[in-house]
Amino acid sequence: QVQLVESGGGLVQAGGSLRLSCAASGRTFSTYALGWFRQAPGKEREFVATISGNGSTTYYADSVKGRFTISRDNAKNTVYLQMNSLKPEDTAVYYCAASAFTTRGTAAYRYWGQGTQVTVSS
Repeated sequence: QVQLVESGGGLVQAGGSLRLSCAASGRTFSTYALGWFRQAPGKEREFVATISGNGSTTYYADSVKGRFTISRDNAKNTVYLQMNSLKPEDTAVYYCAASAFTTRGTAAYRYWGQGTQVTVSS
C-alpha cells in the first residue's frame, strides 16, 4: 500500500510559480508511476502530468505542456510538480496519485493523496 501526502499549494499571482511536492510511504515507491491531477470547482478531475517509476518517461496534458515539469526523487520517495507561468485557469485542487502503469487515465491510479489547493489570481 502507498500513502501520499501533497504539499506546496497556495495563492500566487498570474505569471508566478509554485512547486508541489508529494511524499510517499512504502518501500516500493520506485515501482509506481506517479501522476498529478487537478479538479476545479464544478469540473471533473483531469490529468496534468505523470512520470514512470524510473523517471524516464513523462506525459503532460496539452494545457500545461511547456509550463509544468514533473520529476521524482526515488531516494526521497517524493514526486514534484514545478509550475511556471501560472494562469487563473490553473486554479484547482491538485492531487498526486500512484499507478502500476504510466498512463493519463484516472481510473488506473489506485492510491491518491488528499489534495492541495492552488489558487492563481489575475
